[in-house]
Amino acid sequence: MEFSVLMSLYDKEKPDYLQQALESLVTQTLLPNEIVIVKDGPLPSTLEVVLKNYMENYPQLFLFLQLEKNMGLGLALQHGVNHCRYPIIARMDSDDVCHPQRFEKQITYMIEHPHIDTVGSWICEFQDSWKQGQYIRKVPLTAEEIKTYSKKRNPLNHMTVMFRKKSVLKVGNYLPFPWNEDYYLWVRLLHHGYTIENISEPLVFARANQDLYRRRGGLAYMFEEYRLQRKLYSMQFINWKELIRNILIRVPVRIVPNFLRVLIYKTFLREKLQERNE
Repeated sequence: MEFSVLMSLYDKEKPDYLQQALESLVTQTLLPNEIVIVKDGPLPSTLEVVLKNYMENYPQLFLFLQLEKNMGLGLALQHGVNHCRYPIIARMDSDDVCHPQRFEKQITYMIEHPHIDTVGSWICEFQDSWKQGQYIRKVPLTAEEIKTYSKKRNPLNHMTVMFRKKSVLKVGNYLPFPWNEDYYLWVRLLHHGYTIENISEPLVFARANQDLYRRRGGLAYMFEEYRLQRKLYSMQFINWKELIRNILIRVPVRIVPNFLRVLIYKTFLREKLQERNE
């Protein structure tokens, strides 16, 4: 089954993070047919050097798409989806690391479950080295569990997702919705009857530090959180009781001090890796 990998890249990314991410793609047990990288605005020379090296070493594998200015993740991924040549698209972030068998396992899953439109997985979070993971972020597995969970929280780890291009295009592709581009897409897929499932193991090692949690707070994030909940309600994806519950639970987390937000995430939304191995 032929598939593309889609990544968006902007000027704030670190070259060594990008290097690790790309290396994890080209050393997969099942290689993609293409890796599409959307340059979301002009990039510094340090990032361009990394891209140039991979293009020279894998000239048939990489496709670079240049946007004149930074458009944001939603529009960058929308542009990328439109240019992916293969029917299956795997998402990847430019600062994470794929498990060596990620694509092999996900493609096998989609072949064995042809009714599935989107499949994700758990992630293992790390700070310095992906070989020293600290927390597991689990998400629900079955289609029914995901439908229920999605009314409260994002049911997928975005960087782990593999989906059928035609399904995503039928619901309008990625749309600009700051910090929630992926969640809004999954909701639209579910709302239109498409099937989403997750694999019960970490297939991506995700970089998680204080900056990650800091980016998930602030007044702007709080406003977008509120706007998303109102959108879900207007779509009749959630009812008014679920709307009020979500606002009361999710919105305050965006404006508490960062140390408290970190504590909430790590206490209630993550599982310590050492505890999982006991």
